[in-house]
Order: sequence, then structure tokens, then C-alpha cells
Amino acid sequence: MKVLIVVATAGEAARLADLPARVVVSGVGPVAAALATQRVLLEKRFDLAVSAGIGGAYLGSGLSPGDLAVSSVIVQADLGAQDGEDFLDLAALGLSVLPDAPHAGVFPAWEGAVDLARRLGAPCGPTLTLSTVTGSAKRAGELARRHPGALTEGMEGAGVAHAALLAGVPALEVRGVSNPVGPRDRGAWRIGEALAATRRGLEGLLSL
Repeated sequence: MKVLIVVATAGEAARLADLPARVVVSGVGPVAAALATQRVLLEKRFDLAVSAGIGGAYLGSGLSPGDLAVSSVIVQADLGAQDGEDFLDLAALGLSVLPDAPHAGVFPAWEGAVDLARRLGAPCGPTLTLSTVTGSAKRAGELARRHPGALTEGMEGAGVAHAALLAGVPALEVRGVSNPVGPRDRGAWRIGEALAATRRGLEGLLSL
């Protein structure tokens, strides 16, 4: 299986450079991730596009720093409109991320995701993509209620998934947990443990 791995930063890529896959640094955010993924998929055919890296875990996920999460769906969670205290997603607005078909920015994950998660001893659930990292308990709670079962928050997954969809390639998101989603506390982040978890997940994927 030919696998494309897209990460946001050079630091994440350095921990994965020896893996038997194409590793690409996209830059931060869903737009950067989509553009980088599209560029590579136009050059060469891959069987799977993976958004990988570190991320925050939602309180109800049961995940702690150093744990691993595998996506069941990849959700562009902040794409929509605010209507007072209510959030309207694209489906409610009658809009789509595609030019010619309904699509609310919820991208199904690769069909092997559940089996991979089971092999890795990791949960498989929704992974959320946001352009602005969540920084309050209130906002974290709102997102968790809006997306039941949400595991992690990152900034690139939906971009990779969107480009992969247009190229006809399955997509997956693999996140090592560095911190809880909520109030920003850099001193509590566990970057090393999160990077190790990300690598473990990708090694498991590539060994299939």
C-alpha cells in the first residue's frame, strides 16, 4: 500500500523521516494541508492519504497525553455560521464544500480505520479540524456536544481529507495527544509523548 503522510511542521516530519511512506510538510491549517496534499496527489498515485501529528484531546474521549486517536470521520468543525448562540453547519445553511454535490465537510475515514485502531489499542472516533485552536472550557464543551464522541482536535485533517476526496483517494487522521482541549497551558503539553504516539500509529498502519 502506497501511503502519503501529511504533517504540519518540520519537527513532526523529522520523527517520521525513516518510515516507508512519502512524508510531506504542509504548513499549518486546513488550506495549507489541502494544497500540499493536492500537489502530491497530482504528481503520483497513492492508496491512502494520512493527516498525522499531535493534537488536543476532548475531555469525554478518555484520552491523556501520550495516547493515540484514529479517525472514524474527519470533521471541518468550524465551517458554518454563528446565529446568536447557535451554530449552523453547512447542511443547515444549504451549502456544500463541493461545487456539484451536497457535502457539509464531514469526511468519512478509510475503511480500514476501525481494524487499525483495534490493532493499536486506540479509540476510533470523530477527529475535528479547526482553524483556531480551542482555548476555553466553554468552547471545548460546545464542540464536544455538537460532535458526540469527538476524540481530538487538530488543524489539518479536513484539508487532507478534502483534497484526497477530490483525487479519489481514501483519507485517515492519526493524532498523538499532547494536551487536553481547553484552556491553553503550554507547560502541561507533552510533545515528545505525543510524537511517539503518532509514530506508533503510523508504524502500525504501515505494517498492515
